[in-house]
Amino acid sequence: MSAEIRILIADDHAVVREGLRALIDTEPQMELVGEAADGVEVVQKSAAVNPDVILLDLVMPRKGGIEAIREIKEENPRARILVLTSFAEDEKVFPAIKAGAQGYLLKDSSPRELLQAIRDIHHGQPSMHPTIARKLMREIQRGSELPLAEEPLTEREVEVLSLVAQGFTNQEIADKLFVSERTVRTHVSNILSKLHLANRTLAALYALRKGLASLDDT
Repeated sequence: MSAEIRILIADDHAVVREGLRALIDTEPQMELVGEAADGVEVVQKSAAVNPDVILLDLVMPRKGGIEAIREIKEENPRARILVLTSFAEDEKVFPAIKAGAQGYLLKDSSPRELLQAIRDIHHGQPSMHPTIARKLMREIQRGSELPLAEEPLTEREVEVLSLVAQGFTNQEIADKLFVSERTVRTHVSNILSKLHLANRTLAALYALRKGLASLDDT
């Protein structure tokens, strides 16, 4: 029986890769399908093995993590990337999220937190280290988001956005609203377009900021 979650790890430190490998091996529903020691290699291996989740460091030789994220997402927009790094600086965090990373954990996270983040990312739910979530919330609170498009969100789009912020996947939202998963995808796409946001992680944070959902709901 194959593992539920196929994982590719990318880090230039062999000891980190070994630790991640050992942790993933403890989980019967996870399988390590590849390792990369630099940014060029992770882009190549992502295309070759098509993993469910990519664990990716930001500072690597030959190609930085943010550039690697952009190239991976250009090749496969559905790729799910969890940044695992030591860096919490704004100049690292915001570009990584805008490039398409669905999660951002610091390396001081516990093994339990990392495993849960992998599961969340696999199911389409954003996952943020609390320090990173606070940074993103402050960024949004400063009003840095672009103004809304001419047309406001519809009542159904607000409903979908609230559920996105609560961490539900498109399929789970479809089940709750008795519509197709494709319809939900269309709603999410329209929401991102109207709010000028790059991905559902930022949309979830926007919803929290606007009071459309609360952390108690998630």
